[in-house]
Amino acid sequence: MGGKNKQRTKGNVRPSSSGRAAEALTREGGVIPGFVGFDTTVTSELSYVPAVHGAEEIDNLVDPDFRLVLRKLSKRDVVTRLKAVQDFGSMCQERDAEEVKGVLPYWPRIYCKISVDHDRRIREATQQAFEQLVLKVRRSLAPFLKSLMGHWILSQCDTYSPAASTACQAFQAAFSPAKQPEALGFCKDEILNVLQDILLKETADTLSDPQSVTAEERESKYVRMQTCSLLGVKRLLSLLAQNDREALEQRLVQLVNSAKFWKYSKHKTPQVRGAFFEMVCALCEFTPALIQAEAARLCPAVLLSIDDTDPIVLPPVWEAVLHVVSKVPDCWTHVNAKKGFLPKLWTLLKDGGKGMAKALHPNLMPLLSKLPQQVTDPTLDFYTTFFTSLTQGLSSERAAASPSESAVIVNSVVECLRYCILQNTEKMEDQRKIRTMLISQQLLPLLEKSLGNPSLQNGPLFLLVTEMLVSWEKRAGLLSVGEANDSTGVFEDLLADFWEELGLLFVRYVDVEEADPQALEGIATLLQVMRYPERVNRNHIQKKKSVKICFSKPEDNEKTEVEGDNVEKPAQTVSELVNEKTFGSLQTQRFEDVVCQLAQLCLVNVNEKNSERHLVFLSLLLRSFHTQRVFSSLGELDDSVTKGAEQRDELNEKNPAVQFLLQRVVVWLTEKGRTDTEHLVEMVFSSLYCCSRQDTTRLLNHITMMDLQWRIILQIIQRACADPQALDSCRDWLKGSVLGEQLLGLAEELCQVGHCPPSSTSSQSWTLISLVLSQHHNNEPLIGEVYMEKILEKLHATLSETKSLSDAGNMEPLVSFIGDVASTFFSSVKDCLLLLSAEELLLSIFQLTAQDQTHTQLSNSLLDKLRKVCVAGIQSLVQNSECEGKEGGFLHSAAVWVKNQLLTVSLDIKSLQVLVQAVESLVETIISGCNQDSSLLIQFFTLLMPSQTEWTRIRQALPPQWIKTPLLSSRHRGVCEKPSRDMWKFQLPNRLPAHLCACALLGRVARNVAAVTVDQKEAQCPSDLKDTVSELLHALQWCKEVEYSPTIVSAYHKLLTEWGLSDGLSSQVPTTRLLETFYSRSVEDGGLWSLTLENYIHTNNLATTCSATIRELYKSVESLFPVSQSKLSTIQVLCPTMTDTDKEILVTLATASIINWEEDDNVYGSLVVLLCCLKANTEMEEEVLHAILATMMEWRNSKEDWFLFGSDLSKASAEQLNLTVEMMRYLSWLVAHCPTVLGSTQWDFLLCSMLAWLETASENVRSLWNPWVQLFVCEVAALIVNLNQFFASSSPDALETLPSELAGEWRDFFVEGIYNLLLPLPINITDAFKEPDDPVFPFAVLQSVGMALTYVPVQQLNQNSLPPQFIADQKTNLPEPLQTLLNTLCPLLLFKARPLQITVYHLLEKVMPQLPECDGEGDNNKSDDDRDEPCLSPPAALMALLFTCEELCDSILAGVQVGEFAVVQPLSVEHSCILGYLLAWKLLLTFFKSSPSHLRAHYAQYLKRSCSLNKLLLHLFKLMPENPLYPGQGADTKETKTFFTESLSLAVENSDSVEWELPHLACSVYYSTVQDLPAMVRLCWNSQEKRVSAAVEKFTIRYVTPVLSAEEISSVHSSTQMFDSMTVKARSAAREVIATYSVDDIFIELVIQLPQNYPLGCITVESGRRVGVAVQQWRNWMLQLSTYLTHQNGSIMEGLALWKNNVDKRFEGIEDCMICFSVIHGSNYSLPKKACRTCKKKFHSACLYKWFTSSNKSTCPLCRETFF
Repeated sequence: MGGKNKQRTKGNVRPSSSGRAAEALTREGGVIPGFVGFDTTVTSELSYVPAVHGAEEIDNLVDPDFRLVLRKLSKRDVVTRLKAVQDFGSMCQERDAEEVKGVLPYWPRIYCKISVDHDRRIREATQQAFEQLVLKVRRSLAPFLKSLMGHWILSQCDTYSPAASTACQAFQAAFSPAKQPEALGFCKDEILNVLQDILLKETADTLSDPQSVTAEERESKYVRMQTCSLLGVKRLLSLLAQNDREALEQRLVQLVNSAKFWKYSKHKTPQVRGAFFEMVCALCEFTPALIQAEAARLCPAVLLSIDDTDPIVLPPVWEAVLHVVSKVPDCWTHVNAKKGFLPKLWTLLKDGGKGMAKALHPNLMPLLSKLPQQVTDPTLDFYTTFFTSLTQGLSSERAAASPSESAVIVNSVVECLRYCILQNTEKMEDQRKIRTMLISQQLLPLLEKSLGNPSLQNGPLFLLVTEMLVSWEKRAGLLSVGEANDSTGVFEDLLADFWEELGLLFVRYVDVEEADPQALEGIATLLQVMRYPERVNRNHIQKKKSVKICFSKPEDNEKTEVEGDNVEKPAQTVSELVNEKTFGSLQTQRFEDVVCQLAQLCLVNVNEKNSERHLVFLSLLLRSFHTQRVFSSLGELDDSVTKGAEQRDELNEKNPAVQFLLQRVVVWLTEKGRTDTEHLVEMVFSSLYCCSRQDTTRLLNHITMMDLQWRIILQIIQRACADPQALDSCRDWLKGSVLGEQLLGLAEELCQVGHCPPSSTSSQSWTLISLVLSQHHNNEPLIGEVYMEKILEKLHATLSETKSLSDAGNMEPLVSFIGDVASTFFSSVKDCLLLLSAEELLLSIFQLTAQDQTHTQLSNSLLDKLRKVCVAGIQSLVQNSECEGKEGGFLHSAAVWVKNQLLTVSLDIKSLQVLVQAVESLVETIISGCNQDSSLLIQFFTLLMPSQTEWTRIRQALPPQWIKTPLLSSRHRGVCEKPSRDMWKFQLPNRLPAHLCACALLGRVARNVAAVTVDQKEAQCPSDLKDTVSELLHALQWCKEVEYSPTIVSAYHKLLTEWGLSDGLSSQVPTTRLLETFYSRSVEDGGLWSLTLENYIHTNNLATTCSATIRELYKSVESLFPVSQSKLSTIQVLCPTMTDTDKEILVTLATASIINWEEDDNVYGSLVVLLCCLKANTEMEEEVLHAILATMMEWRNSKEDWFLFGSDLSKASAEQLNLTVEMMRYLSWLVAHCPTVLGSTQWDFLLCSMLAWLETASENVRSLWNPWVQLFVCEVAALIVNLNQFFASSSPDALETLPSELAGEWRDFFVEGIYNLLLPLPINITDAFKEPDDPVFPFAVLQSVGMALTYVPVQQLNQNSLPPQFIADQKTNLPEPLQTLLNTLCPLLLFKARPLQITVYHLLEKVMPQLPECDGEGDNNKSDDDRDEPCLSPPAALMALLFTCEELCDSILAGVQVGEFAVVQPLSVEHSCILGYLLAWKLLLTFFKSSPSHLRAHYAQYLKRSCSLNKLLLHLFKLMPENPLYPGQGADTKETKTFFTESLSLAVENSDSVEWELPHLACSVYYSTVQDLPAMVRLCWNSQEKRVSAAVEKFTIRYVTPVLSAEEISSVHSSTQMFDSMTVKARSAAREVIATYSVDDIFIELVIQLPQNYPLGCITVESGRRVGVAVQQWRNWMLQLSTYLTHQNGSIMEGLALWKNNVDKRFEGIEDCMICFSVIHGSNYSLPKKACRTCKKKFHSACLYKWFTSSNKSTCPLCRETFF
């Protein structure tokens, strides 16, 4: 199977063929010699790698794994070699030393080859492996050193740094530093052989195999090897001992004599040239005699290469140059300096070293010191050219762009210049000329150039010149008398010339009207450096010194130490000579003369020409030179000035600085239109440095009173704060009253409401106020404390004013400025809030942050700023240990204000959020600042709490509409004072009740309090926490009872949930304490407190866990009597938790009260207690129940008004209605639980009362806005439901115990009476209350009445007494009562009240099966001629509703794609529309299912024409969820329940499943549709676009087909339909139905197969056995059955019945229609009736119609004659 090049199978461990051959040879006893490898390297050793085990005796030393790795090292593939080297290193590390030693004989050959590999990764890995080998074998390496060491040295000089450093590590691991020279000396000849061969003999082609290596790689390796060899010689020389060097010198002669060696200096590769010059340096250093002998070739090679500016080459070239000029005395005899060396040097210097100044220029001064006279003659010209070239380099592109390059050149210029001057200190004429040239033509032009060049100014030039001048001053003044006197005079003359020329230079620049500002700044900088050299950053100078005398690379330390005597001494001497460390400033008189001259020039220009730039320059001068002499020189110009004489007398006319300040600076400050005054302020302080403290204060007070711009005062204060000395001298002025009053006046001016828009001036004024408030020195305020308080008070007053303004938006800039000031003040001043005014300011800011923006009109950014200010202030406040909530303090005031906001201001949701956010921020700041101490927080919480009186007031102000829901759900029995219709139209404004606001805010704070006090004892827990929690639970209960309506209440509840308050924080307070609170308030106030108590008990399951605690609350039930309204509410809550004994006592007390009703006026309370006990399953004797009933019958006679029969309920009080309701409840309970108590008389009383109450209810529909009237009607309906259930569910035995005539009376009289009153009730309610969204709409009544109506008998509906209602042009065959019922009820399916919609559905569902009977034979009235298939409309009223709903659903679901799930909000308008639509379809499908086959075809045709079914399917696939799982299933449910497997119960009452009602109903409608109209669904599905049909099919197959198929098969199993001569069986597993038809000798078997996507796919009919039937007839019958099952809308059994009927007709002699070949028509089930007059054959009408229309002929299909 194999080609040669195929890869071996992965995991194949069988050796390759050569290995197997070797193995075979050894097995046969042959001995295989080792293979000898020949290497291309210079080593003479044979390289031997053993092939297999046992080849020779020595082979046993090599481990097989090592052999495999060594073999891989010779592979061509780079990755294989790299992996092999790494494996070799790992094995050396892991294996025993003896195993590794076995490899040593073969390692040199391999190492010499792979250590110079093309791939640098392999070279690095080789050295790493070698290090592991060395560490393992240690001394055993010695025999192989000579063959290894040459390439080892090469590797240590590898151009790839990681490989070189790794080789060095291996070398250090093998030999200690002391042993290294010895080891190299041992191998020196072998090493030099390798290096010399590479340098002199080898070529690119001999070092690499030309056949396997590319030319580019060969050349690259050759260059690398040459570089390594040259560096290797240098390394060898540097590491060898001195005697070994001398021995090696003879061998080196051969190398140095070679012409090829000297050609390396001109090699095209920079690496090689650089290595060559490094080797030359080593030769100069270690073998000077050798170098001397080769001077003729060495000097030109080195000295004429200085123009080689390659970054790799230049440093070693210049190191070699310094070595040559130092070590070879006659070097200039071999080189023409004038023509060869110097021109190249000048070019190099002019180009600034061509970007290599850092490497080149530090070598210039040492070079200069070594140049002999013959080279530098004539000296003046030489120096001129040298320095000109050098300074010209500063203008080069690279130097101009790089500050560091420029700095190096400047260093070099100055140090060379200093050196030259020191070398020319004689008074001889030629030396004087040199000195003059250096100063005039070099130094001063350089300084002049720097004046316009910022980079030179920022460099080291000025400092270096200053140090040089200081050095000259020392030499001029410190040298002793004698021969040195000449030198002293020289330096004095030098300084005089320098200052004279520099002064002229400065004057030339300064004494110009349009002076260059850059040059003036440069002059000022130079003078400042000369004045204060110690202030200059000296980093760049240090860098210069570190490189100047370093002639070799830092790593070559050993060499430098050795060569020190010969090279470094002269350079060091020069360096010391030039770079004397000088930190003193210049002392010469001439220096100050220059400054005075410049200052006077400036003043003249300012006076005469009003020059601003000269003024700035004067300021810069005076900053450095504020001496009496300078000010005196300035004063000399002003002798004639008289302006300000009074001030001079008053202040200090003798002080020239003061005179200058008053006469000049102050005048300039007061000039109009001057914008830049910083330099003038600097002059003020320059003058003040020469004044006493008292004079300073007087002068500054004088300036303050001069009505200057505020920014000048700001600049003065900022300048004073910048300098501790100045701040100390200005302290009296800052603290004084003059400045304080001025600042207070400024604050008042700034805070004027309606102040002009902010400008830069006002901004600076605010900055000034902020500065004086926040800047502190030694924990003392900058200005007087009194003035600071007054300024703060003014800011607070302004903010207070802002809060009350309606147009506060205009105040935003002012508020922003005050915020900035306060922020700086609070955050930077310690204990700032000890000031009362500061606390008031903080309160104002807090109030602004705690109010909604609609009130304050402040922007978001400003509010965020104020919040941060507020936090900073509170932090400062809390950190003060003396901070308490004292009256008038911030915390006290803030709490009082917040409480006032809660109790008196109506807040909306946004305002509440803002207020809570502000308070919570305050609380969090208190917590973070107080560490573990919570006393301050609790104190603040207590201050926030309303008193009990305030709580009661805001609780009573809660809207009372909460009572409606618990009243109608029988959870609460209450009354209301004078209820009116308007009161129940509960439209809460957009403001929250104060109680809800207080609960939310205090709850949020209480959470923090609870968190802080969680570790403390319960006794220490604040009692306010319990009150807050109880009130919060009360507020939550109120929200629950108003059903989170209107929207603002639901928004409030959502807010509480987000804040974590939805549980009311009940876990933070002990259960017992909360129970006691709720109980006491329930007994006292009742109402909502009782419901809160009930909810607390229920939520925490206290009835089972804390029953004893609950019993402790009331101790004995007698204490609850006599009952009041509040005690009744409490009893109703506690009754389910009471013991049986307690309940029996209650029953006894209540019964006694009822029976003795004439003496006890609280019959209602006793009835309530009794019913509460009955509901709690208290055992009662029948006699007692009978006695109570008898008492009620007695009331019927004596207190008939208690029953409210025939009353106007709108005039009845809540108490009267409550009593009647309790009687109804008692009678309901008797019917449901104890009907045996009732005798004939009692039944009459009960039923007649019920009917009378119902009549009263039907007469008072318009009073149903009243919840108590609604309760009345609901309880009547509940009584009717109980009666219906009793008579419907009682067993015959139970009915026999009743009075004999009771059941008949109920059936014949009472039922009719009830439903004649009850049926119109929903219609009357919707007429009276047309808006279901109206708060007074009686939903509860509709729900109760609906539940009662679901028991209405069908006969009662058929003979209803509703007012007749007919619609014009409505085609109908229905009786009038039924038509009226449909016309009345169908529109109510769209009414937005779910209970009503469900009730109407249940009523209509009862009559739907009867409606098809009224259509008789269907579409018979239409002529048969030229007609399509006949169609018939389902009930018109239902279809009209359906079409209306269709349009609504189209618009609702327009944006939803088929297959997406449209989520509909429960009980919304959309919900009611879709619910009505689906219920209408549910009714239509019920109607359809009840129809006989022939009518069903007519109805189907109508639906087809109207396209209603198409729209239904599209809507359903938007309403059915993608995954219709039934909710509430556990994870362990065996069979997954879906909406298709579970039946839908449409209960009238609202249930928890209302949110899933629509999806479930949609699934139910879809299931009924595919079950009852499969053919139409199939047709619709086939007509859909591909995407829709795919989605429908996927969903149907997954969820519907399994359920429907199972039901079809099951219906066949359970079918009771019997066929003559046909049997039907089903196979559920195969989803097949088998029909067997036999008549006489004929036997037919048909197999009906349901498809996977049933009912979307067609049912297939397959052939079973057949006997006695012709093939054609058989095919016809199969086709007929297939057609019936495909096109008929019914079940399989119905299809089979149709087919059997067809076959029977055939056997009866009726001929087939010759168009469809069937007796019975496939869709309308008609027989062939239309006969041809010619051929007498009969056809179906529908078939003929299709024939005529499709063929466009009117001929007979058989005989082709015209058909008449």
